[in-house]
Amino acid sequence: MTVSSPSSSSGIKGFVETRILLGQPLTSELAAILLVYFVQGILGLARLAVSFFLKDDLGLTPAAVAAFTGIATLPWTIKPLFGLLSDGLPIFGYRRRPYLILSGLLGAGAWLALATVVQSSWGAIAAITLSSLSVAVSDVIVDSLVVERARGESLGNAGTLQSLAWGTSAVGGVLTAYLGGALLQHVSTRTIFGITATFPLIVSLVAVLIAEDPIESPSWVVVNTQVKQLWQALRQRAIWMPALFLFLWQATPTADAAFFFFTTNDLGFQPEFLGRVRLVTSLAALLGIWVFQRFLRTVPFRTIFAWSTVLSSGLGMTMLLLVTHVNRSLGIGDEWFSLGDSLVLTVMGEIAFMPVLVLSARLCPPGVEATLFALLMSVVNLAGLLSHEMGAVLTQWLGVTETNFDHLWQLVLITNLTTLLPLPLLFLLPTSSSQGAEDYESAPLPPAEMATVSTTLFAPTITEHPVPVGDLD
Repeated sequence: MTVSSPSSSSGIKGFVETRILLGQPLTSELAAILLVYFVQGILGLARLAVSFFLKDDLGLTPAAVAAFTGIATLPWTIKPLFGLLSDGLPIFGYRRRPYLILSGLLGAGAWLALATVVQSSWGAIAAITLSSLSVAVSDVIVDSLVVERARGESLGNAGTLQSLAWGTSAVGGVLTAYLGGALLQHVSTRTIFGITATFPLIVSLVAVLIAEDPIESPSWVVVNTQVKQLWQALRQRAIWMPALFLFLWQATPTADAAFFFFTTNDLGFQPEFLGRVRLVTSLAALLGIWVFQRFLRTVPFRTIFAWSTVLSSGLGMTMLLLVTHVNRSLGIGDEWFSLGDSLVLTVMGEIAFMPVLVLSARLCPPGVEATLFALLMSVVNLAGLLSHEMGAVLTQWLGVTETNFDHLWQLVLITNLTTLLPLPLLFLLPTSSSQGAEDYESAPLPPAEMATVSTTLFAPTITEHPVPVGDLD
């Protein structure tokens, strides 16, 4: 039997710290933080199962699924409240660990309920919304931990913790992208829910590894100060004008739910193939982010929003070829067309959404970075909720059902054209790029010292990190 020497163990640890952790020391606390992000990504295992559960097991219509999808994102529209709550209402003297433990237990309970006792549509949406709440709370808490730890980083290491957090969540998402569909081909939706219920428990277990000193009294003074700082920040044109544009840009209606019904009921796509589509879109998302970081960081915000919106709308029209089956007359099979279309649209979607994250981070003045960033993301998520609800109304109005897709082409056309509506309001954005200086008449705000992003995106209507309410890629 070979016993590894201390030097070899040290060498492995050094390799991990240098090559994988980007120079961050390997500690139990860092491992715990990254595991929370990994769980956020791996929860995508249930996305397809939720879609098929709502569609087949509960027999919901496309309009109902779209409406319920919006409801389930509600916890993500009030994220700052969770941050203020944890800051001002410690549990047994601790502000972070107990909330992580409770969020994990809540998520496990929600998924377990879906696996066992849920039989109605309202019961399902209640359980899905609770699972969404679980992830939203853990996301706020772990983001705050990253913000606190990152303040001690040197300038040379700035951003490494966020990169690790994003990368770990992305790895979890990619690992489960195909697996979710492949499993659903062989087991029931409730079985997948039961498997998913084990993942939030990891969050509860690793919470004890978080280093945190107890406080003797609630930090309401800190909370009041944050609220005042937030209000002062939001009153500045340099913040509320871009926030208004981001809301309007994200609030246009979506045809996601109806399109999912079309691909499964009309085209006959099976879960395994939809898993392949998810894998392609997950990898395409990484490609889109790389393209932005490599080539588009110096492009002015107004320019990149304008062109990405126009191109995304134009490319989105290619879905009309699939909906009307014109692709078949062109000799392109439904599956190949869907894979190529999803790849291109996801790349464009990521390129369009990256400036949202960059701009939101830059708007946050020092002192309230994490809370204001969460508030700006909540604005985007609220717009996403409105997008799904308007999509539900349009779906119902056009008479698109689980079997009737005669007017789906009109829904696709309307949803793509409405994405162009915010373009006349581009003046609300700064003329600078992600690497430029602000140019508002008001006093310029310095870039945020720290802002953390959750990156499990809900494509093609992209929000920050909603619960996996179906795979609508």
